[in-house]
Amino acid sequence: MRSKIIALIAHDNMKPAIIEFCDKNKDILKKFDLCGTGTTAKLISEKTGLNVKGYKSGPLGGDQQIGAGIAEGKIDIVIFFSDPLTAQPHDPDVKALLRIAQVYDIPIANNRATAEYLLHSDML
Repeated sequence: MRSKIIALIAHDNMKPAIIEFCDKNKDILKKFDLCGTGTTAKLISEKTGLNVKGYKSGPLGGDQQIGAGIAEGKIDIVIFFSDPLTAQPHDPDVKALLRIAQVYDIPIANNRATAEYLLHSDML
């Protein structure tokens, strides 16, 4: 059985929060294959030592790459620290990603509380 793959995504204002979350939960996260959108993946790898496969930046197609991975059965969980207070120029891509996660019944955490709950659940 293959290791579950967790996608890590964060809007610019939320990058410090996802890095802190990943660092705090490093021992759990290192048991999984991790991927993420461009800068988020790079920063998490640099700041925590976790191995995170990077895709393109979200606005440059990274959200769509994660969505394609979900549709192909290659991504099992999405942790996406979105910024609810700032308009995003690539909002249609974000909505498409959320929609495809729903279509394929993929757990998606949009904030720290949900991510903590998901990561510490029996589901994993």
